[in-house]
Amino acid sequence: MRFHVKESKLKLNERIIDYIFFGNGKKPLIMIQGLNIRGIKGSGVMLSLMYRMFTKDYTVYVFERRPDVTDGITVRDMAADIAAAMDELGIQSAAVLGVSQGGMIAQYLAIDRPDLVNKLVLAVTLSKNNDAVEAVIANWISLVRQGKMRALLCDMAAKMYSEEYLTRYKPFMPLLTLFQKPKTPERFIRLAEACLTCNTYAELEKIKCPVFVIGGKQDQVVGGKASEEIAEKLNCEMYLYENLGHGAYEEARDFNKRVYNFLRQ
Repeated sequence: MRFHVKESKLKLNERIIDYIFFGNGKKPLIMIQGLNIRGIKGSGVMLSLMYRMFTKDYTVYVFERRPDVTDGITVRDMAADIAAAMDELGIQSAAVLGVSQGGMIAQYLAIDRPDLVNKLVLAVTLSKNNDAVEAVIANWISLVRQGKMRALLCDMAAKMYSEEYLTRYKPFMPLLTLFQKPKTPERFIRLAEACLTCNTYAELEKIKCPVFVIGGKQDQVVGGKASEEIAEKLNCEMYLYENLGHGAYEEARDFNKRVYNFLRQ
């Protein structure tokens, strides 16, 4: 594989954490994914293809959430796990791309460990709770508790993607409901609840590295104004897709290019 994809494990504080790395570049890029139904194991090749634009300049790292997700875990706790993983691997300073819940984690990483982050991209994320995210998370948790996994996946798709995108991939939805069920529903619930623990807004001025905020005005998960709130507070570069929502990072053909151009500045 030309992107040198490797899936490995890392021991952190008696925990074994899965992680993926790929690419040929000397510079590290940490990608922090959003709320994930099945985890990252086995997705190395797919991720390397999705983000192949970065593989010449960067070695890209993707870390799984800790295996023992307990009640009350916060996105700040998850940021501490990322920091510990970077320390263990000797990554002293990196570009960081955080998407959705990953963007919440990335904010705390840059706030609590500024030495580890030299550039920060915050995609379709928020810095404080709002009515949209509270309603969405409550509904997803309710569906999981009722065992309505198909309804969960359908609602996640409807909240994330444009009508055009959903129409295009509608024939594949039955496959998604078959293969994308949460392995452990309680783990998904605890990770979902953690989304509501993000409250970085009052601390954003502690972020000293260059920041690029990118989102969608039609975002039904974190709200269309969430990106604007962050960018205004930081007085940083921002781009909003007028007709896209929470899935802009997958739908927009120029998403990776915009991120790549910012990182190269």
